[in-house]
Amino acid sequence: MSPKSALKAKSEPSQADTSSRPVALLAWYDRHRRRLPWRAAPGETSDPYRVWLSEIMLQQTTVKAVGPYFEKFVARWPDVTALGRASQDDVLRMWAGLGYYSRARNLYACAVAVTREHGGIFPDTEEGLRALPGIGPYTAAAIAAIAFDRHTMPVDGNIERVVSRLFAVEDELPQAKPLIQQLAATLLANSRAGDSAQALMDLGASICTPKKPACSLCPLNEDCIARAQGTQETFPRKAPKKSGTLRRGAAFVVTRGEELLVRSRPEKGLLGGMTEVPGSDWLAGQDDAAAKLQAPALKGLSRWQRKMGVVTHVFTHFPLELVVYTAKTAARTRAPEGMRWVPLATLRDEALPNVMRKVIAHALNLSAGSSS
Repeated sequence: MSPKSALKAKSEPSQADTSSRPVALLAWYDRHRRRLPWRAAPGETSDPYRVWLSEIMLQQTTVKAVGPYFEKFVARWPDVTALGRASQDDVLRMWAGLGYYSRARNLYACAVAVTREHGGIFPDTEEGLRALPGIGPYTAAAIAAIAFDRHTMPVDGNIERVVSRLFAVEDELPQAKPLIQQLAATLLANSRAGDSAQALMDLGASICTPKKPACSLCPLNEDCIARAQGTQETFPRKAPKKSGTLRRGAAFVVTRGEELLVRSRPEKGLLGGMTEVPGSDWLAGQDDAAAKLQAPALKGLSRWQRKMGVVTHVFTHFPLELVVYTAKTAARTRAPEGMRWVPLATLRDEALPNVMRKVIAHALNLSAGSSS
């Protein structure tokens, strides 16, 4: 038998495994399930709105970071109809600081679509959910399973890790995703699909962690191939990450008494629709002199003062360095076209992304939290 054939045979679950693993997993979940603000209590029916909202927020973000934002959203917009009747600006303001802002725009677009096209009721199938803005294959499967108990297995990062260890999947991510999806489906119980998915998520979050997994406490430890080999922490296999090219630019922080000059970014593209201070383009290899030429022109502006150091931020595809310049202007100076003055005291009401909070804090000697 070839190495590949042997690996495939090892990774394929036996009939006994197929029946026993889902039962063991659900028994463990019934004893150890996490209490999360969006999760229905045992015996309760899941609210599709809360499931959807949490799944969008949890993309690329930790449970700990999402909790307070989720609570704020449901307090202000308790259902999808209320959210669909809000303004996108309000949604972006509430989202500010959570990152990956295209999610907020898609969240709003989806709420509008569900409100206007579906009478405020989410479709209950994967196909129907995928037709909505911002809902891809994973999110559709998660909502379908958890909110509607459809027999499908969503595969997030936690589930990828559990499955890749359980079956010792040697292929690297992302190429391994189809195989992991197929293997994960064998862990679905005949009923309680949503609980099966959440059980695997909880197992990955609390037991089958990236480092130092607590294998002795795992309900699936007797069949885990990686544990038997002592190679748990080497799974999932991942191709080396490619870091993007460093981009550089300048940010211009202008104050008029207790007001700050800001503008809104274009609706499409990186940080679309968010609030920022004026700045230069962000380009690889850009020098300070070229960036400074893009400073806003205002009458009566004091001389630009360059702040010591730079503001750094890492986006998904590239790292960024910004030189920060500050200046002051007279009390009645008008804002250039496309810009506006906002009181420093109300900055927390602006949809400021984290990179802009860092810039303002650096420029005005504030803590980053005070501009949120």
